[in-house]
Amino acid sequence: MLKRRRTFLAITGLILVLCLSNIARAKLSVGVKKGDWIEYSVTYIGVPTQGHDISWARMEVLDVQDTSIDVNIVSRYSNGSTEGMNSTLNLANGRLIDNFIIPANLSVGDTFYAQHLGNVTINKAEQHNYADATRPVLYATVDNNTYVWDQATGVSVEGTAEVTGYSMHTIVEDTNIWQPQEDSDLLLLYLVAVSVVIVVGVIAMAVWHRKKKSSLSPNA
Repeated sequence: MLKRRRTFLAITGLILVLCLSNIARAKLSVGVKKGDWIEYSVTYIGVPTQGHDISWARMEVLDVQDTSIDVNIVSRYSNGSTEGMNSTLNLANGRLIDNFIIPANLSVGDTFYAQHLGNVTINKAEQHNYADATRPVLYATVDNNTYVWDQATGVSVEGTAEVTGYSMHTIVEDTNIWQPQEDSDLLLLYLVAVSVVIVVGVIAMAVWHRKKKSSLSPNA
């Protein structure tokens, strides 16, 4: 009887662990898709060591499978040379490289796991202009480093890193993941203008038909 009880408890515990694992996995929302790209400019205070003097970088999403994201990263150095590499990020096991992409749609107080940082907690949410559009962004601070991500996509938009001898500042300069605010405003203005023209046209046609019908009436 005792043996059966222990077996029952073991099976129940295993089911509970699997359920909790599936719930945690379900919360890992991927906010990017194949073809998305983002470019960054990098500046320094102090002199970076050779091999770390990156002045520009571009990340493009090659494929997305569940929580796994294949990316191509191209880096340009201060001497003008470039270097490219393909890599795989995984939101489930925390392989985020330099925290380029985190789970999408997190909020203040939420935590995600990064291999090189451990559990990272979102400590602030604001709205700022990045790549010509106002975006809701999330902040986290680990040691002396500050990270900023786009909330809707989880993509890094800005960061500062303190390294012995210098500090590095990275910020997005261009992307196809969202449209510039000016383009969005112009599109909205265009749609409003077209709607007004259509409404005016419909009203004019209605008035014209009414006048025509009135002129053909015997009692006119």
